[in-house]
Amino acid sequence: MEILQTEIAVAELNAATLHASLGDVSMESMNLLNQVADTYPDAVSFAAGRPYEGFYDVTQIHEYLQVFCDHLRTRLGLSETETARTLFQYGATKGIIGDLVARSLAVDEGIDADPASVVVTVGCQEAMFLLLRALRADDRDAVLAPSPTYVGLTGAALLADMPVLPVRTAADGIDLDDLVVQLRRARGDGRRVRACYVTPDFANPVGVSLPLADRHRLLDIAADEDLLLLEDNAYGLLNSAADRPPTLKALDRHRRVVYLGSFAKTGMPGARVGYVVADQRVAGATGGDTLFADELSKLKSMLTVNTSPIAQAVIGGKLLAHDCSLVAANRQETEVYRRNLRQVLDGLDRRLGDRASVTWNVPTGGFFIVLTVPFTVDDALLEHAARRHGVLFTPMHHFYGASAGFRQLRLSISTLTGARIEQGLDRLAALIDERLGESDAPGAREATGEPLPGEVA
Repeated sequence: MEILQTEIAVAELNAATLHASLGDVSMESMNLLNQVADTYPDAVSFAAGRPYEGFYDVTQIHEYLQVFCDHLRTRLGLSETETARTLFQYGATKGIIGDLVARSLAVDEGIDADPASVVVTVGCQEAMFLLLRALRADDRDAVLAPSPTYVGLTGAALLADMPVLPVRTAADGIDLDDLVVQLRRARGDGRRVRACYVTPDFANPVGVSLPLADRHRLLDIAADEDLLLLEDNAYGLLNSAADRPPTLKALDRHRRVVYLGSFAKTGMPGARVGYVVADQRVAGATGGDTLFADELSKLKSMLTVNTSPIAQAVIGGKLLAHDCSLVAANRQETEVYRRNLRQVLDGLDRRLGDRASVTWNVPTGGFFIVLTVPFTVDDALLEHAARRHGVLFTPMHHFYGASAGFRQLRLSISTLTGARIEQGLDRLAALIDERLGESDAPGAREATGEPLPGEVA
């Protein structure tokens, strides 16, 4: 019998029919940095905002897991069967360590959080998405955020179809006068501004922190304007100063602040455990008035079902092992960050202090320093820096959605040893001197002209 051969079309998707976020330049930022780092593995990397790896010890994972299991058995009175079920089964959508998170916030931050208001998430990134997805009811809704801002917030907003309205960044953080201007302008245009995203402590990418007086004023603005504040505090405990300013949530008396936390920098990033404290009341919810945390857990139940109980147990064990103080748990790491920050700042001053056209800010903690230079900093320069000079950084335009920031670069000080810092700064200085020499040459107008559109001079 003759079998007829027929052409079968191979399935092909059209990018125009996929979600619009996939075509946004912001979605490429993290992939780009990983690709460049993989291509040039010997380059000194000031790019990734990762925690220091010098104290990693695999045995700690087992120790923390055992501490948490002992906690379940002795403090909570669970049987062996119940203890096993807690770790092996799906578990509560809101998490199994909400009480320990609340204790940690009380110990380290002076935040009085009801464990019922805590939702333990798959990293802080899930918390951002849950919040924005819950707050977006229709096309009128938008969120305010400082410009530049963390690409994770921008990406979460893209996935949630929530427009991000930029607010100018001043020397010490979000510009509060511009916040009011942008909020009222948006409302005048028919927008319903649901919240403002802020990172008061060592904001990624700029590394700056809001003074205490501005924190109080921001809370007053939120109360006067009926605005929620989404406070992201991934870096607040990593402070080199003698005294840490209180978080917005610790100062909040009117439940204006939804608090976003992460154990990526203070616990272990591989666990992928974050959380949100959402103690606002939601009137008219299905089944009656409820906490905002309960509404977020509904979304989470259809997104990730729950956060890995095993990962939560490891983080919970670390909290228990240090009396629920992440300040105590991170004393060694904080000292490394303090030393690295000082070394990088001093090293920049020695190498570039006499270049009047090159400036940088001076944070008192966190991971990041921002340099401003008189030439274009884009992805092509990053690739050139990696290939020719063996050094990596993050072009700041990624934090502006490629609309500005083309005269700035971000340095992360967190992962390097002292020797690598010196080597990396030598290479960075060579790159900058190379570009400054080119900018002085005839025909170099493009690299030394006025700030690009939307960029602060």
